[in-house]
Amino acid sequence: MSKDKNPRRVTDNEAMAKLRMLRTSPQKLNLVAAMIRGKKVDKALTDLTFSKKRIAEDVKKCLQSAIANAENNHNLDVDELVVAEAYVGKNLVMKRGRPRARGRFGKIIKPYSELTIKVRQVEEQA
Repeated sequence: MSKDKNPRRVTDNEAMAKLRMLRTSPQKLNLVAAMIRGKKVDKALTDLTFSKKRIAEDVKKCLQSAIANAENNHNLDVDELVVAEAYVGKNLVMKRGRPRARGRFGKIIKPYSELTIKVRQVEEQA
């Protein structure tokens, strides 16, 4: 006897990719994620390619992974994909410090975050 199969976390016309341990703050990552929410994937890829933000390259990799998952694992049409959701979460925070004057300690926090991108197939109306 085996366990029941886990239910899918996304619907039949969706695919998902998740990127963990991104070395940036969630607030900065959310600025880039907000830039692609709701857009068609080819437009979102173009925007990320020409973005000046450092983390945009990693977001682009995650989006390309979601597109590949949609095409290979779920047999979705790439030309009809839209970025349905792009949300950011916190991950661990490295705590570092620097000695300051009069015996004090300056706290330096180095946050990590994670990114989840869901793409959905939407039929175009003629």
